[in-house]
Amino acid sequence: MIPPLRLVVFDVDGTLVDSRAAIGQAMEAAFAEAGLPAPDRDAVLSVVGLSLDMAMAVLAPDLSETRRGELVAAYRRAYFARRVASGAQAAPLYPGAQEVLRQLAARSDVILGVATGKSRRGLEALIEAHGMEGVFVTRQVADDHPSKPHPSMLLAAMEEVGADPAGTVMVGDTSFDMDMARAAQVPGIGVAWGYHPVAELESAHCVIDDFGQLPGALESIWNGNA
Repeated sequence: MIPPLRLVVFDVDGTLVDSRAAIGQAMEAAFAEAGLPAPDRDAVLSVVGLSLDMAMAVLAPDLSETRRGELVAAYRRAYFARRVASGAQAAPLYPGAQEVLRQLAARSDVILGVATGKSRRGLEALIEAHGMEGVFVTRQVADDHPSKPHPSMLLAAMEEVGADPAGTVMVGDTSFDMDMARAAQVPGIGVAWGYHPVAELESAHCVIDDFGQLPGALESIWNGNA
């Protein structure tokens, strides 16, 4: 008997990698280039996961669309420069992430994917830096979709690999991830080590404290125990 297809879709920043320093420094550089005071750390972390244009609209609501576009461009330049200078250390993987990803990717019944507010160029560079080229079968990025929490990324991922909502799980650290999962009628697993407080992950089926708990949480959902 062929086992049912399982799809696990991961957010990136705050879930797979700790990019808070790189994001914070790039945001400071972008606002400095525009002659504006940088938003505080908590404000920046609160918008991680949104597409950059939406993030800038939250952080700088009084600016014109043109000026916010300039902020987006400046942010991308600053983040790219840090990535070139620091390589994988610009956004290190969280402890246990690589081991669990390899374990899940080795299963014949599991497909892994990504749904991220990053650009395609940024995601591909991160995957290459961490040597994970063959891990993620479906890669959904901000270039091609409305920002989270719109369900477009998850719907496209399921369509691409032939998965259904019952066999799909979204793993993320923000309310945007969990709300996206709910909108796509997909169970969500929240992670406690990311950028939104656990209290904001109220749409999650469960919240895990470290990567070692992920396989068990997935099995509980797939077996109907969550």
